[in-house]
Amino acid sequence: MGRTLAEISEKMRDIDFTMLSTRAPNGAIAARPMSNNREVDYDGDSYYFTCGDAHMIADIERDRQVGLSFQGKSGLLHMRPFFVAVEGDADIIRDKAAFAEHWTRGLDRWFRQGIDTPGLTLIHVRATRVHYWDGEDEGEVPVARRVGAL
Repeated sequence: MGRTLAEISEKMRDIDFTMLSTRAPNGAIAARPMSNNREVDYDGDSYYFTCGDAHMIADIERDRQVGLSFQGKSGLLHMRPFFVAVEGDADIIRDKAAFAEHWTRGLDRWFRQGIDTPGLTLIHVRATRVHYWDGEDEGEVPVARRVGAL
């Protein structure tokens, strides 16, 4: 029984952090935790704020292919592990209008000047593949690409 992206998105709302993986200059995989921002409905696009001088920015500028790993709980009483692996292409955004569109109050903790934080950068990941494991159910969710998406 395959899941829809909407069903996966609902389960992802309970996951607080993701691991964002990039390829380092020496070819190694580099991963770091990023806020999954529970207030956002997942539609195949993910947005993560960071500082422009972070290593992951240089990694993405060299190689746009990234991975996102999510782990949560599922099932009755949340007793079953739930995993999502996303492969995607990342873009670096340095536009305040885009910052404002994706800003939530919880980010104030990390970026005290809000969208005016010097060096603030937004990473946009467009999923090319979404694979999930939910107990004994696993599968790949089709990701529709929207023409003209940011």
